[in-house]
Order: sequence, then C-alpha cells, then structure tokens
Amino acid sequence: QVQLVESGGGLAQPGGSLRLSCAASGSIVSIDVMGWYRQAPGKQRELVAYITSEDSTNYDDSVKGRFTISRDNAKKTVLLQMNGLKPDDTSVYVCYARVRTSGSGWADIERWGKGTLVTVSS
Repeated sequence: QVQLVESGGGLAQPGGSLRLSCAASGSIVSIDVMGWYRQAPGKQRELVAYITSEDSTNYDDSVKGRFTISRDNAKKTVLLQMNGLKPDDTSVYVCYARVRTSGSGWADIERWGKGTLVTVSS
C-alpha cells in the first residue's frame, strides 16, 4: 500500500519561510509526478505546484517567485520551499503523488497525504 507522509507545516510570520516535505513509501516502482495542493477555508482545493519524473515543474501564479518545488528520487520525497509567505497562503497543504506500483498489477495510482497545516499570521 502506497502512503504519503507530510511534515513541515506550522506557524510563520508574513514574509517568513517554511519548508514542507512529503515522503512516499510502499511498493513503488517509479514516481510519475508529485506535488502539493492546498485547501483553505471556504475555498476549493487548488494546485500549488508539481514536479514530474522529467523534472518539469509547474506553479500556480499566486506562488511563482516565492515557492520552489524539488524532489529527491532516492528518498522518494518532494520538497516545497515556501518563502515570502503571505496570510493568503494559510491553508492545509496536501501532498499528491501518481506512482507506478507493483502492488496493483504494475498500475499507475494516485495517492493523497493527510495534509499539514500552514498558518501565516496577519
């Protein structure tokens, strides 16, 4: 069973920084894409950033220039460095991964983490 475990959330002041980590584990053959979404109160889930197996990255316009996504294939981990945090960044950040697993007929599957709370004070 493939699982995602997030860490790094917490409280930051406006202009501060946080670093989120998401580690994948289980019967993983390869990782196609890993990324981060966020779910703020009263809003729909939105994509923050993702990175593909070819190291192609994509960022939401609201975080471009402030957030940087990277990955460590050996550790099956994706990182999100968040700088210049704003109150609007306050949200539950959820890790996402699409992986190929040997546990399901070598199929590509999607998994979501449980989420980590990021709070940026006004």
